[in-house]
Amino acid sequence: MASDTTGIVNLSPNQRAWLRFKSNRRGYVSLWVFGILFGVSLFAEVICNDKPLLVYYNGEFYFPIVQAYPETTFGGDFETEADYSDPYVKQLITRGDNWAIEPLIPYSYNTINFNSDLPNPAPPSEHNLLGTDDRGRDVFARLLYGFRLSVLFAFALTAIGVFIGIVAGAVQGYFSGKVDLIMQRLIEVWSSMPELYLLIIFSSIFQPSIWLLIILLSLFGWMGLSDYVRAEFLRGRNLDYVRAARAMGLGNLAIMRHHLLPNSMVPVITFLPFRISGSILALTSLDFLGLGVPPSTPSLGELLSQGKENIEAWWLSLSTFIVLVGALMLLIFIGEALREALDTRK
Repeated sequence: MASDTTGIVNLSPNQRAWLRFKSNRRGYVSLWVFGILFGVSLFAEVICNDKPLLVYYNGEFYFPIVQAYPETTFGGDFETEADYSDPYVKQLITRGDNWAIEPLIPYSYNTINFNSDLPNPAPPSEHNLLGTDDRGRDVFARLLYGFRLSVLFAFALTAIGVFIGIVAGAVQGYFSGKVDLIMQRLIEVWSSMPELYLLIIFSSIFQPSIWLLIILLSLFGWMGLSDYVRAEFLRGRNLDYVRAARAMGLGNLAIMRHHLLPNSMVPVITFLPFRISGSILALTSLDFLGLGVPPSTPSLGELLSQGKENIEAWWLSLSTFIVLVGALMLLIFIGEALREALDTRK
């Protein structure tokens, strides 16, 4: 017992925080589940695609998911890219000793199932596991691609917001005085800008895109975090170790980076999962309102909008709701576990 206690005492603060995080089983399992789901979504092109992963034709190997090949490559008649869902092309690339490795789901996010006998949106079937949307596109493929897009968007938006928030809060808290007063008034004026109206205006002027959304939302997404960083820097700027570093001749940037910033990262790390979930919800809401990504882009919000327009197509709303709520719940559980793990009172 004594040796175990000694080992725990000798652990670094980060190691003790990791042990506390692992002891929260719900948060730890949620981290694994979310990581696995996101990792699987990164290989969406391998799982859901209307092109073969590998084709062996006349003694040569072809990779259609990486490179476009004309139909004449496989003995067809047209110089345009081969349509691998066409039965004629399928027969060409599998005749004789030729073969092809197909993905698990033979549909991409924009593939229309022309062979379905049911009107769109079609219910779940053996060909479309979660049915099709109002244009005949596979719902499972659009969910997988849409989940990946939402998470990557949230990561990018969170990273930009955290960077700007840390810089702004650090400058305010460290220099304080007039610098803090002027910047705080500017932030108050900027935060009063109508964000939704700006999104509507810019979406009517520019072509909607994921990059436009990241830029516009990044202009406002950093202000909440900067307040926490500002408070941590205000609290730590007059502590003894900072005064000692200043007396030894260290510059302001070195003190902020090496001494104050590491001790101010607790609120930043704690709020990361919640900021990611908020970014996913923001993209979904904007897509639902038609202010987000272009219509052809796979999106959870666009599927929810289709479910609203086609209320009898329950598979559209239900499947999207499960994916969205499941992802948000996992992130919330991770955030709660992080908050408890970084609690200095423990």
